Amino acid sequence: MARETIVKGPNYVHPEKPSAVGSRNSLNRHNRDEYQEAKGVIDEEVDKILNHIHAKLPPEVLEKLDIMGSMKSKLHNYFNQDFQNMLNRYLVTMEDEMSKKVRDLVDKEENRTLNRYTAREITEILDRIGGTGTFNTGEIEKSLVNMYSHLQGHVERGMSELETSTNALLREKSDVGAFVRGQNSYAIVKCSFKDNLRRPKTVMDVKLSIGILDSELVSRIYHYQVPVKAIIKDIVAKNIHELIDSEIEEVNHQILDEGREEMTDSERIFEKLRIMDKYISDDDSSDSKRYQFVAKKFLDAVEGIQAEIDSKDYDALNIRENIKKIIDKENIRNRGFNTAVNAITSILDTSKMGYQYIENFKNARDCLIREYEEEDVTRLPDERYAIRLTYYDQAQLNSLRKAYTAQIEELNREVMHLWNVCDGLYVIDRNEKGFDDWDTLSERMLNPKAKRGFFGAKKEPEQEADDYDKSWNEISFIPAKETVVEKENPTDESRLEEIGARFPVMLKKLEDIYQDVKDERRRVLEARIDFLKEQYEEFANKINPYHVQPGLLLDIDIVSIKKKKTTMMNMANVINEFLFSVSKGFSDAAFVSLSRTRSTERADIDQEFISVVE
Repeated sequence: MARETIVKGPNYVHPEKPSAVGSRNSLNRHNRDEYQEAKGVIDEEVDKILNHIHAKLPPEVLEKLDIMGSMKSKLHNYFNQDFQNMLNRYLVTMEDEMSKKVRDLVDKEENRTLNRYTAREITEILDRIGGTGTFNTGEIEKSLVNMYSHLQGHVERGMSELETSTNALLREKSDVGAFVRGQNSYAIVKCSFKDNLRRPKTVMDVKLSIGILDSELVSRIYHYQVPVKAIIKDIVAKNIHELIDSEIEEVNHQILDEGREEMTDSERIFEKLRIMDKYISDDDSSDSKRYQFVAKKFLDAVEGIQAEIDSKDYDALNIRENIKKIIDKENIRNRGFNTAVNAITSILDTSKMGYQYIENFKNARDCLIREYEEEDVTRLPDERYAIRLTYYDQAQLNSLRKAYTAQIEELNREVMHLWNVCDGLYVIDRNEKGFDDWDTLSERMLNPKAKRGFFGAKKEPEQEADDYDKSWNEISFIPAKETVVEKENPTDESRLEEIGARFPVMLKKLEDIYQDVKDERRRVLEARIDFLKEQYEEFANKINPYHVQPGLLLDIDIVSIKKKKTTMMNMANVINEFLFSVSKGFSDAAFVSLSRTRSTERADIDQEFISVVE
């Protein structure tokens, strides 16, 4: 009896047995013929199409076209097989789902009744009678789960690609929204579209940087040299906050059960601050509350231990070595970054985005992936990408910010050096040729060398309006005075814009000085301008580290053909799936904290059937 119940259970899969999972037949169909039913539906659809053709085509065409012969048979064959399979599967599924649910409900009630009179559950009795070898279906169930999960993953990926392509068609242009959907758009640090310098008409360059904060990571990332003591404290702190959140939920449920409104956001914060006193303390003694989860002697023992212990000092029976072994065995130090690397590589593999070069700096928490190993852009195809996945802490960001500021200073110094050279050559050429520009004309008209007054007396030059220190350099507008926030987080956008605006002015001066394009001096100056402009464009395309917070940074460089955009569209699916894998995302606490919808507790929306007496 037990074996028969298991064979006919809801997990039984067979293509022909009635009411089995995946079956073409149903116990509820009795003597009905599903093929005849499907044939009736198909005949009706074919007749509708033929009638439509009869109504639309003129009579002279219908005489030459055999509508009721070959056309009907072709339509019949076109609809027949696929539609019959779809209809049969749909009917069997709809009819069997209800019976399976009823059977599951009956089985649960029977088991619940039997458990009242037996000391063990039915499954435990079966295991004791037959053993794990007879009734063990775990491996088959795991295989089926894997099959369905892979199928679901492929379907979801296909739907995601279809959605991205549809949105791109509806936009009729390429923009930032093609990469990251609305719920993750806040993670974008920088995204820019620009024409390729070598092929501006057909190829575009895309720069995309996405930042994921430490608090949003599913698995926390630690640097290689983070001390063991800091890791243990982070684990204990996470456990404490989970306990506090569980107590808050219990208090909130009690308030709701009493008929009162649940706590607001501010009330939750104050309640957390009150409960926090139960778990932590500033007291550093061994009896302090902070050491109720991990003893003080354990934390003192691992003081200063990092990822490696010198072999001379290693003792397998010491407390610190065993605590470090527990952390290493659980992969707490490496789990976060390894999860991110596995996620991005597996998604690239399954999304038809192959890569020929990968370099994983594990200790540096840096992973570089390129579609091609070659880095010379003049020899690479126009469809390519490069990904850099890096984890930054606050110390690294401070170092990057200092280097960023120093690089701007050096770039500005070199450009100003070139500017002074071009300006000096321009002044020499102007004086030699004797032509006037604005500077010479204004100097001659407003400040002549000798002005005589009446009776031949020498007149002193008048004070002119431009005898003051100029604040506007006529290259860029005067920026506003920096506030405290801007001083701590400088963008330097005004300085970069001024540097970039000087290049066309210098080229214009060279055109005015040298009429011969092949002049030696002109070629030297133009080569220097092209070099500095290329370096400026490359630097301006980088991420400003002042705008990056500690966490995981995904930096992507894409080169794509404007008409195809194949790499760009495929990368959009990769990015969205990667964010879903490694990030919890941003969520408003005001919505997450709602354990019950308040609108269901309102008294003014109650709906009842009442009798109306006329």
